[in-house]
Amino acid sequence: MFIPSAKSKFSLISLMLIALALFIRVENSRVFVSDEYYEEKLMAAKLMQEAESAIKDYRNDLGIYIDEVNDPNRTAMIGDKQSPIVTDRGDLTSKLTSLNPNFAAVIVEMFKEANLKKGDKIAISCTGSFPALNIAVLSAAKVMGLDPIIISSIGASMFGATDPDFTWLDMEEFFIQKNIFNYKSVATSIGGGRDLGRGLSKNGRELIIKNINKHNIQLVHGETLEQNIAKKMEIYNTISNNEIALYVNIGGGLSSIGATLNGRLITPGFHRYLSLSNPPIKGTMLLFADEGIPIIHLLDITRLAESKDLPIAPDPLPKPGNGNMFEDEKYNLTIATISFVILLFLILMVIFFDHRELKIKDDEINV
Repeated sequence: MFIPSAKSKFSLISLMLIALALFIRVENSRVFVSDEYYEEKLMAAKLMQEAESAIKDYRNDLGIYIDEVNDPNRTAMIGDKQSPIVTDRGDLTSKLTSLNPNFAAVIVEMFKEANLKKGDKIAISCTGSFPALNIAVLSAAKVMGLDPIIISSIGASMFGATDPDFTWLDMEEFFIQKNIFNYKSVATSIGGGRDLGRGLSKNGRELIIKNINKHNIQLVHGETLEQNIAKKMEIYNTISNNEIALYVNIGGGLSSIGATLNGRLITPGFHRYLSLSNPPIKGTMLLFADEGIPIIHLLDITRLAESKDLPIAPDPLPKPGNGNMFEDEKYNLTIATISFVILLFLILMVIFFDHRELKIKDDEINV
């Protein structure tokens, strides 16, 4: 009769093979189940795709040139590298990554993490730099029935909404006309250096102000960045009656982040609590955080995409519903438990018989 023993090569090899077989069985028991918020995430992703497709069709109908090298998916949402309203350098890879419609699902997940409910007021600060991310946030807000209060800035970094004839404000108006969104900035600023257009040409600033006047939106234009920040805080609090449930920052607008350094120090994503030690200047994002308001910071987009298992600069663009954002991987706990019990029993058997053999030998020596 075979007696298992740790001194037996046959026992150890058999134990190893059984353990390996049980491990493979457990691994094969994994199943993918729909995420808890699957339906809302999918709706938001489809809405973002619809909005982007509408922009593409509209721009194509106008015969607007699309640079297929910089915009391989021909979305018409990757702007020129240089234009009179370009405020700063822009990373093309980040802009291409932000076009993924499943970014709207990422925003839904963050909204859920913030425990938002229908009717909650959220403050949004956006620029012309990431129009696709602006759309992602609005898509998630519409699906969840939130009440966004938007203050924008029109200047855009390279490859953003850099066309002076089709700024972010023009996109907002377009979406309203197409009945995709019914959201409009309550106020806006020039953007760029000091949030006052520093670094732009006089012509660039004039083009932005002309665009703002065309849409009949309040222009925030103090003498300093600090004045712009104070005015925007006043607008948010007045319109919301001091009932902001969440603050969303999209891009690197200085009136929101305060200083470029702040934007880099804060990791992208959701923050229930946020604090920086001795920031050079506090923009609206940090001022709301000081009041205990949760924050979503959407900058360093490639880093954010990697953390959410979204592809970098995808070509072609993923379809709504594709990716780990929409499903959870789970093991079959019954199979895992049974496998654990079997392996534990076999190990204990080896230990038991080894201990028994050792005791018998001790008894023989004592005799």
